[in-house]
Amino acid sequence: METIKIKYFDDRLEKLCYIDGKSDWIDLRAAEDVDLKKGEFRMISLGVAMQLPEGYEAHILPRSSTFKNFGIIQTNHMGVVDGSYCGENDIWKYPVLAMRDTHISFNDRICQFRIVKNQPLIQFEETDHLSGQDRGGFGSTGKR
Repeated sequence: METIKIKYFDDRLEKLCYIDGKSDWIDLRAAEDVDLKKGEFRMISLGVAMQLPEGYEAHILPRSSTFKNFGIIQTNHMGVVDGSYCGENDIWKYPVLAMRDTHISFNDRICQFRIVKNQPLIQFEETDHLSGQDRGGFGSTGKR
């Protein structure tokens, strides 16, 4: 089991928890009340800073109900928090664009994260030919 050191910036923020057996993603909550008009961008504070285990990064994505409930989309489509973002004031934030007028309340669950091991070091070897099956290019089902 890995350990993540976490700092909460507001005592009213509900503590993060892992729901065993349901999912290996952990919900993150808005740490502020936010009113957005359609077309507005905002970095919503998640009210936490974390020190990830050595060799891991965090991936932040919307919850499946985020758009339906709040009408917001994550502007970077997937947030990546690398292990170096672990300082005393490195507060996690969620970049959103409102697709309709909306209100997000303090402690609303708006996104989720999981940690994954960092990619191993790789090297590239140039070649004129690849030995795999030609499927017809990106987006192809292999049928021609």
